[in-house]
Amino acid sequence: MITSTLPRLSLSRSAESVLSEAKSVRFFGSVAELVEAAVPPDQVDDRGYFTVGYDVGGEFVPEAKVCRVKNGISANYLDPYMRRRDSECMVIADDRATDKMTYRKRFGSDFEDLRQQTFTWLKEQDLACFFFNAGRDGKGLPAVAICPANAGFFALGLAMLQGIIPIEEIEAKGEDYHHSAIIYIAPPFRHTHFDGKQVVVHNRREELHELYSYNLYPGPSAKKGVYGMLLTLGEKQDWTTAHCSTVQVVTPYDNTTTIMHEGASGGGKSEMLEQMHRESDGRLLLGENLTNGEKRHLALPLGCELRPVTDDMALCHPDLQDPQSRQRKLTVIDAEQAWFLRVNHITRYGTDPHLEHLTIHPDEPLLFLNIDATPGSTALIWDHIEDQPGKPCPNPRLIFPRSKYPGIVNDPVTVDIRSFGVRCPPCTQEHPTYGIIGVFHVLPPALAWLWRLVAPRGHGNPSIVDTEGMSSEGVGSYWPFATGRRVDQANILLNQVLNTRDTMFVLIPNQHIGCWSTGFAPQWIAREYLARRGSIPFADDKLIDSRCTLLGKSPKTIQVEGQIIGHWFLQVETQPEVGTEGYDRGAEILTEFFHNQIRHFLDPDLDPRGRQIIEACLAGACAADYEKLSEV
Repeated sequence: MITSTLPRLSLSRSAESVLSEAKSVRFFGSVAELVEAAVPPDQVDDRGYFTVGYDVGGEFVPEAKVCRVKNGISANYLDPYMRRRDSECMVIADDRATDKMTYRKRFGSDFEDLRQQTFTWLKEQDLACFFFNAGRDGKGLPAVAICPANAGFFALGLAMLQGIIPIEEIEAKGEDYHHSAIIYIAPPFRHTHFDGKQVVVHNRREELHELYSYNLYPGPSAKKGVYGMLLTLGEKQDWTTAHCSTVQVVTPYDNTTTIMHEGASGGGKSEMLEQMHRESDGRLLLGENLTNGEKRHLALPLGCELRPVTDDMALCHPDLQDPQSRQRKLTVIDAEQAWFLRVNHITRYGTDPHLEHLTIHPDEPLLFLNIDATPGSTALIWDHIEDQPGKPCPNPRLIFPRSKYPGIVNDPVTVDIRSFGVRCPPCTQEHPTYGIIGVFHVLPPALAWLWRLVAPRGHGNPSIVDTEGMSSEGVGSYWPFATGRRVDQANILLNQVLNTRDTMFVLIPNQHIGCWSTGFAPQWIAREYLARRGSIPFADDKLIDSRCTLLGKSPKTIQVEGQIIGHWFLQVETQPEVGTEGYDRGAEILTEFFHNQIRHFLDPDLDPRGRQIIEACLAGACAADYEKLSEV
């Protein structure tokens, strides 16, 4: 028994101890209750702000200021560092197999002492507790969240993202309820033990995955921490949760194509679900030449209808796959109940009227983070808080319930086209870079697998603290959230890719194509074009081998609604400002980076097929070689 509220409920010993000995506990059974708890009316200041903070060594240290706004709850962190996920936040506390940084190696001691200190601190607090499913019911982990009651906005974000189970359902199960995951939130330890840094500790016990979140930004824990739980479960059962958005694209001619778009943070996952951002005259700005200021536009009177499926996490559970299907394609379903939308690219009214309308007049309250809103105002997604005067926060966010998103698809979908997004810098002959990717490239499955091993984080990433230069987000682009071994995830992905060879794999850049600044226009154009033509294989005479062998093949030309996209945007070496010399130097940069990354996967436990693919890449394989390797 934990409390008189739920007398028959049996939880893990540690959870029962914390909840039964705490100063007070309130169990929540709905998002609406947490909305009310996020800003306690009797604890706001004379302006209407509720300050979330904690005693640290006898001094009150504020973490965030939270207020009610007309369209939900707005929370802003006082420390700009806390407005983005720290890519080094995860550590592993247990002794199970892992390639990740362990708690002992990073901090020089066993985690058990801090674990007990965490429980002691929680017992001294007023607590909030609720129940949820990490993933889908029956295809994930029954879970419990325990956090300080004054961190209601954080609990709200977690409940929106992962869902919340009504207390009545838990009470009805009584002794039959068993949880296999738990999250403990203890914010002041960030200051007392971790020098102000975000730290999330995974403790993978035999029957229980414990997660300790020592910060109040939802990204590392409420979202990516739960993602890590799902990846750990999938690693045990030989499946994964893909880091992707998924959308059914319905053309003006009523053809439906399902596109799954993967990539590192900032790789365009959310943008794949967005309508094109048009100029005031209705045209799409394809790109602006950074050398001479020339602009190219595309007039597209009628865009495709978008039916969103997933925004960031897609369960690829084996129960969803149809072994009897003649087509070897992947089937997925959303692993979340809400979406953690980044809106840094929405800088003024009218940029994205669709999302602006949804967030200004939502059907139910939303949670806004890093948005400059005052009590009683309307939070506007283009009004970003400033990290310092004149420098807007690059990671403004909101959490939007998927059930309220128009046209949402709740059922599993089968993927026709699987794309991978890469943030690219500008490339010129004078300043060559890896920004040599055209509007899209078609990849053989074996090469597509390599791109998922490398998962370049790319240019100007807005979502995390470390954004300089090119780095790898790691296998699947979800490696920062995985708790186990790199090689195990590589093998899972290899089986998945090679077993779904009827899917078309493509590579899409954003931000720049050569010397042209493009934003996400390449992604939107590729989506419109590929949806109109469907996922049937390209005829041999429609594609040419890319000059850089890591880019597979590129279309000779593409035509969208009668408008030809010029070769400058398809074969970057044809841009006069880049030329073959600048392109080849960029290809060398990309190839060297690729080779350095894939060597890490030459582990004795790597699937022999994967080893063959990696060794072929290191030997300079061409598109035809990768096509043969895809049939292995």
